[in-house]
Amino acid sequence: MELNGLIQSFPKHIKIFITAFIIVMSIGYGSGLLFVSETSSNSPSGMEENYLGNEDDELASVMKFKKSEREMLTILHNHILSTSIIFFLIGALLAITSIPKKLKSFLMIEPFISIIFTFGGIYLMWKGLVWMKYIVMVSGIVMTGVFITSSLLILFQLSKKEQ
Repeated sequence: MELNGLIQSFPKHIKIFITAFIIVMSIGYGSGLLFVSETSSNSPSGMEENYLGNEDDELASVMKFKKSEREMLTILHNHILSTSIIFFLIGALLAITSIPKKLKSFLMIEPFISIIFTFGGIYLMWKGLVWMKYIVMVSGIVMTGVFITSSLLILFQLSKKEQ
């Protein structure tokens, strides 16, 4: 069975359905990024403060406390499962595009590596390996870049006519 370029042969109503899905999922992903910006100031120190608290900082404008183990496990569980599903669905859609195989393979596999580094890094940072905040920042940026790139490529492929 040939999957390469299959997305271009879908009927118009299926293409509209997939387009709506990508757009709505992108809005959800973007709102998650806004939440991260709001809670961690998009910086390694802000991320550290968000998970480890700032009780010792007398100048802090907002007091934050270290997350409990239960909170951490809930956050990690929810995010690992949901992002895995998001990237599985994006990967399935990428699989049926006509983009080059090496790029397609990278965009399909890399997010799962970033999920492990991002959320595993958050847990390890919370456990005391504070330097992991830099790994979390880099892997989160890469994961977001892959999401944006993949979404745009899928939308572009949906706009192409069957060849």
